[in-house]
Amino acid sequence: MRKTSLAMFALLMMFLISTSFSIKSVKAASSSTEYGIEHVDHKIEVMYNGYLFINDTIKIVGRASDTNAILDSFLIGFPYKYGSHVLRYTAYDTEEAFQMKTNVPLLNHTGFYAAEIVFPEPLNASDGVEHVFNVGFILSNDLLSVSLIGNVTNYTLDFPAYPSFTKIVDACNGSIIVPEDATYISGTMDGLNYSRTDLPELTYLPANVTFSLATQEIQKIDVNELKREISVNGFGHVEGLDTYYLTNKATTLDFVDVILPSNTFNHTVKDQFGRNMKEPTLVDEAANLYMVAFKSPLETGNSTRFTIKYNLPAKDYMQQENQNLVLDFPLFQNMKWYIKQASVTFVLPEGARISTFESPLSPDSFTISRGIFQETATINKQDVFYMDSFNFRLIYEYNPIWLAFRPSLWIFSLSIVGCIVAVIWRKRKPSVSISVPIVTTRLRSEDVKSFVDAYEEKNKILLELESLEAKVRKGKIPRRRYKVQKVTSETRLTTLNRNLAELKEKMRAAGGQFVDFMRQLEIAETEINDVETNIRSIESRHERGELSLEAYRKLLADYERRRDKARTTISGILFRLREEIR
Repeated sequence: MRKTSLAMFALLMMFLISTSFSIKSVKAASSSTEYGIEHVDHKIEVMYNGYLFINDTIKIVGRASDTNAILDSFLIGFPYKYGSHVLRYTAYDTEEAFQMKTNVPLLNHTGFYAAEIVFPEPLNASDGVEHVFNVGFILSNDLLSVSLIGNVTNYTLDFPAYPSFTKIVDACNGSIIVPEDATYISGTMDGLNYSRTDLPELTYLPANVTFSLATQEIQKIDVNELKREISVNGFGHVEGLDTYYLTNKATTLDFVDVILPSNTFNHTVKDQFGRNMKEPTLVDEAANLYMVAFKSPLETGNSTRFTIKYNLPAKDYMQQENQNLVLDFPLFQNMKWYIKQASVTFVLPEGARISTFESPLSPDSFTISRGIFQETATINKQDVFYMDSFNFRLIYEYNPIWLAFRPSLWIFSLSIVGCIVAVIWRKRKPSVSISVPIVTTRLRSEDVKSFVDAYEEKNKILLELESLEAKVRKGKIPRRRYKVQKVTSETRLTTLNRNLAELKEKMRAAGGQFVDFMRQLEIAETEINDVETNIRSIESRHERGELSLEAYRKLLADYERRRDKARTTISGILFRLREEIR
């Protein structure tokens, strides 16, 4: 009897264990997130200034047998060599944007730069359920090389032919978006449009194509900074001022195309020295594209600044609602450029007070400055292109009585000055004045010329030293030859610095504007030295892992902007000194 009970107990335990295993297997099946990638549109758009916008439209279809299957995230990648060129990324559908994690493993496979899209709410991956979303990357224009052959410009583009997924793609269409008059020449792909069915998982396919343009519709330049200022006066007149800071990264440029707000008129363009340039020419009315011609060609590697001043029709941008005035302004429309740093400042008339503003950007992007009589609103944004376009709506209060404020203030001030002068005149006593001659040192034109030549020679030697440092780091020259050339250059630099110090003293002794020139020069030189020290510091911190790549890039861009500004100041001073000896 006892043996029979034990046998029944053993059978019961075996039944319960097998049942628990089957329950666990059912639960595992219910958490399945099987899906298939039915279709991908892989578009590579070459923007006006040579940057790439890779936009993948992905259609996935649930293929799980269980109706409760879900999908929390999604992986996409491309060959790792393109990872260092990624400047910005985004993922979105028709309703909202998704979070992304970049530089993540692609299922532990090496050789890929991957991103993980995290959906705000898990997607239903049940059998037959479809989902469509987009993933976009902006890559640097270093992937585009430019060569000029006669009057035709050839462009060679290095790009990932297909995105990399962890599953097979049923169909993938690739297209390279360039100006309509572009002509395909050659490449690893058969043309500017191509396709592939049953794209294998973990596809690794760097590609290149070469195409030509008879016009310079693509200009390989860095738009380091765009500052736009929109001013409204008490009469409702609207005026704009755009300041561009560009660096040429390709062949010599005679002009550049810029995007202005719609319906602008009365354009005035000035270069970085304040000289008037030709009035811009309208190239594309629909896109508000204008051509700005430089006074002198912009050579490869050089930077420049220029400003465009214009008027705007108030009826297109201003309206009145009840007792308030509304400034409705579209921002970054048709902006087929990639801009590293952009800011837009709205300057209101004296006496105006901002009530509220409407914008999709986060509050951190705005700065409201309140002065005694005037308020301004500034929008700051990094990594800007046309997908960032939005309408900015600024509502403010303004009483027209403020129009009389300045005239009244001037009249009041002149009245006080008149009274003071009258009192002093009545109490004035005759006095004997003794004129003391002011002694100044006459500056010869030869001294000014020697100073400018010596300073330009100094800049040339500094550039040679920078090039020498780069060559030795890359192993292009032997270290012994590097040391000899460095000592020679530093000896020449020491002699030039001694001569420049003597000439600076002559400039200061001459007085007048030369004193101001030397003061500005020393400030700019100090700024460059500080920036160089800071750049070396952040490079060391980045190499030690104390500074993230994003923070390093941001600081480096800020320091380079300060250095370029100081160098521009020095160039302007040397230019004005040359003008003095002509």
